[in-house]
Amino acid sequence: MEYLKNYVSLQKNIAMKRLVIFLMFVLPLTTKAQIVHNMAENPIVWADMPDPDVIRVGDTYYFMSTTMFFMPGAPVMQSKDLVNWDIAGYVFDRLTDSPKYDLLQGTAYGRGQWATSLKYHNGRFYVLFCPNEQGDMGRSYIYTATKASGPWTLVSRLPHFHDSSLFFDDDGRIYVFYGTGEQVELTPDLQGVVPNSHRQLFQREADETGLLEGSRVVKHLGRYYLLMISHVYQPGRHRREVCYRADNPAGPWEKKVILESDLKGFGYTGQGTIFDTPYGDWYAVIFQDRGGVGRVPTLMPCRWIDGWPMLGDEQGRIPEQMRPLTSGQPPTNIVVSDEFEGPSLDAHWQWNHNPIDKAWSLSERPGWLRLKTARVVPNIYLAPNTLTQRMHGPRCSATVEIDVSHLKDGDCAGFCAFNGQSCVLSVKKVGKNFVLEMSEQQVNLRGNDKAVESVDEKVVDSRQLKAKEAKGRLHFRIDADFTLGSDIASFYFSNDGEQWTRLGNDFKMRFDWQRLFVGTRFALFCYATKKTGGYADFNSFQYQLK
Repeated sequence: MEYLKNYVSLQKNIAMKRLVIFLMFVLPLTTKAQIVHNMAENPIVWADMPDPDVIRVGDTYYFMSTTMFFMPGAPVMQSKDLVNWDIAGYVFDRLTDSPKYDLLQGTAYGRGQWATSLKYHNGRFYVLFCPNEQGDMGRSYIYTATKASGPWTLVSRLPHFHDSSLFFDDDGRIYVFYGTGEQVELTPDLQGVVPNSHRQLFQREADETGLLEGSRVVKHLGRYYLLMISHVYQPGRHRREVCYRADNPAGPWEKKVILESDLKGFGYTGQGTIFDTPYGDWYAVIFQDRGGVGRVPTLMPCRWIDGWPMLGDEQGRIPEQMRPLTSGQPPTNIVVSDEFEGPSLDAHWQWNHNPIDKAWSLSERPGWLRLKTARVVPNIYLAPNTLTQRMHGPRCSATVEIDVSHLKDGDCAGFCAFNGQSCVLSVKKVGKNFVLEMSEQQVNLRGNDKAVESVDEKVVDSRQLKAKEAKGRLHFRIDADFTLGSDIASFYFSNDGEQWTRLGNDFKMRFDWQRLFVGTRFALFCYATKKTGGYADFNSFQYQLK
């Protein structure tokens, strides 16, 4: 009898906690205005964080996202409340399979770390990812660590598994789900594939005429659930999230559409995962394409109905607002200001491809980032040591102070909105003169090795700097607007950081999966077109979310 009383009391406590969490997350629209100060807008992060995988360890949630050719790579983000995310660390500092990662003999644009699967098993974190290309450079990586912040150790290199999900089953067997419904079993040491274990779990149904990928696998109440993004190429149909379920890994598998919803006019969502809270409630993070800023994560409830994980509110819609879990976690941002005063770069910065370590410094001029020319290149897309941070919606602005007095003839240094179609604000050393230039640049890449074939450049604004200006400190500013229908960047320069001069016209930012396949980023750069030996110093990167 005492056991029964304790059991009933426990169930009441769990029910009450679930009711509180439900009220926090899915309040009716009529009451939202009363508590808007406690609510967070969807997307939970209006920045480029695609291909999400989210797990919970204790009371902490961990989020993996694709950053492809940016280094360090495979960022592990963490949160206590599912809304405020910060970077715990990176899985690797650089990739070394190919000189392409060094911007030699081709590039890794649109490739590299891709759609990483994150798991926690027997006290260790594991990640599995595969660069988005064929051949040896496309082999999968498995890393492991005891802490999300690292250090991470490479476990094995396996065959190419596109958009894969690592899965540790309760019976000790280990699987990889990948591609369009394919599965293999791994050896217990994760060093190889069990012979003859490949399965094609299902065939596409009649309505699966387009994209069907992005595998994420969970097990709930003894059943296996494989979530995938689906895009049906028919009039009036949209991107969506589907779920296949089975009673054992071999199948048979049955399918259901679990989410088909747009959000705030930006189009329909798909690809992500589901996870639980310590109290047994479930949520989903699914990304949405948002144009120039990239692909952004949205948060929503996951309701188990007839054994299916149905996403969104009771109408199957992504809530426009979500209330953070109570955690006491302070607000964080995925883009940050930086005075360059520490001994190492802030974790929010990433290099475009592998950096040349000897060609940058935080110590040679304390409080400044020094970027040195290390290789003669024709354009910014082949320039090593371009340093980037994401942009953020709905509107953001960033300024940076630059000392260009040590550039050599042919050097270019500055600040830009970096993507396959970039707008570049640069100072060019031409003989003994310094020219301030704003240009729109579009890179053209070769299909097989992503080599830079050419760059289409249009100079929008240009003016020669006075000697006093060139020897002093210049201030550059980029304002970005990602509200619906905008994707506009505007550019400014100043001699004192107070009085700003507008350069050129509005620049239309774009997301182009055939080129870089990433959201537009703030970027600092310095490269040589004639000879090495010059450098530029960058101070006080100031970021503001508007």
